[in-house]
Amino acid sequence: MNVLVLGSGGREHAIAWKIRQSENCGKLFCMPGNPGTAQIATNLEGSANDFETVKKAVLSNDIQMVVVGPEEPLVLGIRDFFAADAQLKDILFVGPCKKGAMLEGSKNFAKEFMDKYAIPTARYKSFSIDTLHEGEAFIDSLTAPYVLKADGLAAGKGVLILDSPDQAKAELRNMLSGKFGEASSTVVIEQFLSGIELSVFILTDGEEYLVLPEAKDYKRIGEEDTGLNTGGMGSVSPVSFADKAFMEKVEERIIRPTVSALKKEGMDYRGFIFIGLMNCGGDPYVIEYNVRMGDPETESVMTRIKSDFLQHLCATAKGRLKGEKIEIDDSCALTVVAVSGGYPQGYKKGYEITGSGNLYSCGSEGDIKIFHAGTTEKEGKIVTSGGRVLTVTVNGHDIGTCRQAAYGEMEKIHFTDIYFRRDIGLDLLK
Repeated sequence: MNVLVLGSGGREHAIAWKIRQSENCGKLFCMPGNPGTAQIATNLEGSANDFETVKKAVLSNDIQMVVVGPEEPLVLGIRDFFAADAQLKDILFVGPCKKGAMLEGSKNFAKEFMDKYAIPTARYKSFSIDTLHEGEAFIDSLTAPYVLKADGLAAGKGVLILDSPDQAKAELRNMLSGKFGEASSTVVIEQFLSGIELSVFILTDGEEYLVLPEAKDYKRIGEEDTGLNTGGMGSVSPVSFADKAFMEKVEERIIRPTVSALKKEGMDYRGFIFIGLMNCGGDPYVIEYNVRMGDPETESVMTRIKSDFLQHLCATAKGRLKGEKIEIDDSCALTVVAVSGGYPQGYKKGYEITGSGNLYSCGSEGDIKIFHAGTTEKEGKIVTSGGRVLTVTVNGHDIGTCRQAAYGEMEKIHFTDIYFRRDIGLDLLK
């Protein structure tokens, strides 16, 4: 089977790496991919948001399955585009319809969805520039800290957690005045949930589902979870507090009601759901839905799946997940992200990356894998091209072993202004 993975980041590199392991994988393509995916697949020029270019690639390369990595093409309706095209409608497709993608495309839509189907989440209200004063009054009704979310897609940076009501009101005005462009023309204000975060992932065909390995993400730029939010600075899987009893609550209260609601809402949903949870004293609450895999959680999650992932994707796309079984390795996986200095604000690009043989082989040294994110090739050299540049992912018996190997590998990697957090997994050890 010939497969196309859409996207260019570490998530897509990890998904492609896992698909490549299947005996059923024929030719593997990535659009646009990166220097890492080029080692295991054929990179194709083009954007995942350019549906006509994607169509040409699918038809000219005899592609039988498309797997969408990022959220934006899904929110723009790429699945609906395939379904409406006579030449594409029979292509196996992993990713929800446009209506289903609104679970991530609109925070307000997602909160109303959860309210409607009694899925536990934080108290909230949504506001526009016309209801600014009501938003300020709602802030006064809450206790600190205050959570403000841009309604639309904001590249993982549209969530602010603020300690004072004056800060929250000022940022509400900034957001509604265009801080995140159209994405923050509506702002969701939430009650802050106190607890430990957890990322839960499922594959669903709209009827049945498979639960993938869970992970813990580290969002803040600074150690001990300080500083600005980023797209993610590291991840760990499994997560110690996500024991059998807790995960049974997650399935009963969140996963099953969510999948059931997709059907009731008439959504053609065949793909991933990433459920961002908060463990509040042993009870799970939904922080957000995403309609794709998380990054950098995917880099940890994929390395723990033992069964044929391509087979699971095929069953999802065909609506035949019933009876499908997933095998998960007992090992620990830990991922550390190397970013460009200045990220998540301004940063420079074009610095050469050196120091590790794994840059070109994604795992020649056993349990160490490097997944590319913001990299490109220039004059035969791999150089930085994004804020999050690459990840080092290590599998081992426990977090301590993984940390030692991951940071040992990270010390070998060099580029100007490299930065990475040195405390990934430490909180779980404590």
